[in-house]
Amino acid sequence: MIGKIKNFNFEFLFILNTFALTVTSYFFNSFIFIGVYILFFFISIFTTKNGLKIIKKFNLLQNIRSEGPANHFKKSDTPTMGGIFMIIPFLILLLIITINLGSLKLFLLFLTIFGFFITGFLDDYLSIKRKENTGLKTNQKFILQSIVSIIFILLAYEKNFISPLITVSDYWGLNMNIFILPVSFLVLVGISNSVNLTDGLDGLSAGCSGIVFYGLGTEILLKEQQELFVFSILCFSMCGICLGFLKYNSYPAKIFMGDTGSLSIGAILGSIALLTNSVFTLSIFSGIFIIESLSVMIQVGFFKITKKLFHKGKRVFLMAPLHHHFELKGIKEQKIVENFWKINILLVILGIVLKINL
Repeated sequence: MIGKIKNFNFEFLFILNTFALTVTSYFFNSFIFIGVYILFFFISIFTTKNGLKIIKKFNLLQNIRSEGPANHFKKSDTPTMGGIFMIIPFLILLLIITINLGSLKLFLLFLTIFGFFITGFLDDYLSIKRKENTGLKTNQKFILQSIVSIIFILLAYEKNFISPLITVSDYWGLNMNIFILPVSFLVLVGISNSVNLTDGLDGLSAGCSGIVFYGLGTEILLKEQQELFVFSILCFSMCGICLGFLKYNSYPAKIFMGDTGSLSIGAILGSIALLTNSVFTLSIFSGIFIIESLSVMIQVGFFKITKKLFHKGKRVFLMAPLHHHFELKGIKEQKIVENFWKINILLVILGIVLKINL
């Protein structure tokens, strides 16, 4: 059915998410979930609309990388760093909940997301200041992400906030023992960078993120653990924020989220999944992000191997990440984004079905 929808645009995605969350709220007999989602959807529209004026005033404009698709040069000078107006409302909500509940787990979550937010902000700011597409060097960005991630993982593990048992179902799990530490690092840094790599077409990352946040919030509710419901509220608020931002980020984008948004979104997904033992299901929900990231690894790895063997590097894709490959194949940007959204919706359905039936 999803594949037959011709105009799968922002409005349709919003209606679909709203319907799904209404059903979820009815099923769990609590309309706080749909309420939080709608509230932050409109907060996001308000902050993005007004933030757009601020960004234009301070001339915070996107620089397009020269090695990217040629048709992307028309996006040069599009306002960027829109992630500021996505993540700050979420951090304020998280801080209010943390103070009210006096929760060390939520405070640790707040500090972690804030750390990734600052990393993304620095990268975007330096990129604009230098008038280049890159701000922080790759190793600098990785070091900052690693420091924040290691602090979060060690403290969370020490306080038993992270379980060494990766739960697949109520009856089956994989006990990682001490190896949960490197797995947690891979999840947190990996998802953060994967969302960042996916943020290359108008509305792609924001739309997929909204879909994944709905799936993760619902999966946490299915655990039926009262103490975890707050994480569902956080997920549904981010679902609303992503879709509110999408109103201005869908093709043709009036604003980009930048690393400030994409790195933070990935960190929110990864850290919540670790704290709620939802890593297995998140890996299914985040299939688009993971495939995008894998396409880059395959492209770089294959190029280096063939260059060493044949003294001339060869490529698997026309360009990586994967969405650029389809662009160079002649597929319209809007169609690529819409199809990726549809695949992501099917992945969320698959993950929830597996959660219920395994």
